Amino acid sequence: MTDDTPDFDAGAGADDSVLDEPDVFDSPPRISAADVSEPPHPVNWNLLTAHELEQEWLALNRWVDWLRHTYGLPASVIPPFWHHHPELVWELSALHLHWLCAYDAEQNGSAPSGWHRDFAETRNRLRDWVAASGTRLDRDRPTRQTVWPGENPAPPVEDIIIADRDEEFVEWVQAEVRRRQQAEDEFYAHIDPDTGEVRD
Repeated sequence: MTDDTPDFDAGAGADDSVLDEPDVFDSPPRISAADVSEPPHPVNWNLLTAHELEQEWLALNRWVDWLRHTYGLPASVIPPFWHHHPELVWELSALHLHWLCAYDAEQNGSAPSGWHRDFAETRNRLRDWVAASGTRLDRDRPTRQTVWPGENPAPPVEDIIIADRDEEFVEWVQAEVRRRQQAEDEFYAHIDPDTGEVRD
């Protein structure tokens, strides 16, 4: 394993102590054992369990932080509060998966070159998403939504200033995981334990 290869962190779990772990800005992104137990596969953020959601958020956040430092990316490409914007999350998640595949040990030697070519195209898309969303280096706001005829008016969009990005990210992920866990609990509460069928 070379120095520029991400470290493997087999001890990463789903408890809050993992969320409280500080990011290490001067080292490559760490990959949990879950990342390497099987070939890389697409991440459907809508279908993850609460545990999977936490693991994916932590892995993507570490990788995005490594990416922005490694390539000196400005906030116009990757803003601090990218995690608040689904369009940026899906784009960065796809880029992360592409990177994992390109640098897989079983991949051919030209794969990293292909990743860098696609990375150049992705940076242009990221700039478009960031410009459309209105998120900035020192503040954030929800992406404006176009209201179609017959829909309720969109709520007003206001800038929010966030003083500590890492602290806010931890709190935000914890809240997202709690919401997903609540949805899971509500779903399983309607499952008959004897038959496995959904109860009315």
